[in-house]
Amino acid sequence: MNLYKLAFNNIRRKKLRSALTTLGIIIGVATIVVLLGMAAGATSEVQAETNAYMYDVVVIPASTSGNYLMDTQTVSKIRNLSMLYDFREVTVFNDDINGTRVNYEGVNDWNKIKLKSGTSGVVINQAVADKFGYTIGSKIKIKNKEFTVTGISTEEGAIYIYLNQDTAKQLTDNKVSAIYAQTKGDPKTVSKDIEKQISGVSSETKSEKVAKVQEMTSQAMMFIGFIASIALLVGIISVINTMLISVMERTRELGVLKAIGFTNWEIKGSILFESGLLGFLGGIVGVILGIIGIFLAASMLKFTESISGMMPLWLIVGVIVGATVLSILAGLYPAIQASRLNVVEALRYD
Repeated sequence: MNLYKLAFNNIRRKKLRSALTTLGIIIGVATIVVLLGMAAGATSEVQAETNAYMYDVVVIPASTSGNYLMDTQTVSKIRNLSMLYDFREVTVFNDDINGTRVNYEGVNDWNKIKLKSGTSGVVINQAVADKFGYTIGSKIKIKNKEFTVTGISTEEGAIYIYLNQDTAKQLTDNKVSAIYAQTKGDPKTVSKDIEKQISGVSSETKSEKVAKVQEMTSQAMMFIGFIASIALLVGIISVINTMLISVMERTRELGVLKAIGFTNWEIKGSILFESGLLGFLGGIVGVILGIIGIFLAASMLKFTESISGMMPLWLIVGVIVGATVLSILAGLYPAIQASRLNVVEALRYD
């Protein structure tokens, strides 16, 4: 008699219980895939955008200064530094519309703004359109000046309006929030020199900026992974419970197998194979449901262009292998209990 075939038969005999046990694993795996998948997609998107910036250093107002914009004198000093070239300015500011705080951002490259409709110039995101009922052609007042909405972007989330950088700069009296530039020397050395020569500013290199983004996203991934793993843990506990009950119910059967010559290792192997199979099946179904969940979440959040980054191979393979290995470990104690059964007592068991 093949013990592994026996494990298959035992799962088929107890279909409902096996299905409920696997359901716990499925929910845990699907939760991990959706949460970590969304986080992975957001991480790759942020890192790609950060890497896409063609600059060596970025100069912003120092956090200790209390200012969020650099005045014209500071901008002029930065632009006159001999070790910098190829400047790109960005102006970000806030203003109220009907008592609601709105974020404004100056845009240099409109190719980075994904338009749902209309053209560049004065582009509102979907949150602004939903909040105020604006459409293309609507009139809005920014800093007491009237503008016409020219487009609507696909971005959601915070309330944002995008303007040409020149326009944004004029509305803030020629002040800017950040200056990106290339360097003629080592970026780290130049960055330190900028802070020494110009007061009230802070300078970071591109590598430092990318490192900060990676650190933040890694911490977020770890936290999300921990929360999602709790759901999988519940499923693994159900595997332990199911296998213990299975050993109790099959006590006489296991006693007969030992009586006709099956070794303790073969008994253990059968139990571990059964628990591992439950984990593997739960992992496969959980991944499928998780991928469906990612598609649904991405569609609702308008992140469909980032779907490929939400399903990395390491995540798919990792959760299936993880669910299988954890289920095998969960079956270890029941397997040991089964192998220690006394043949005489097992045959007497009712």
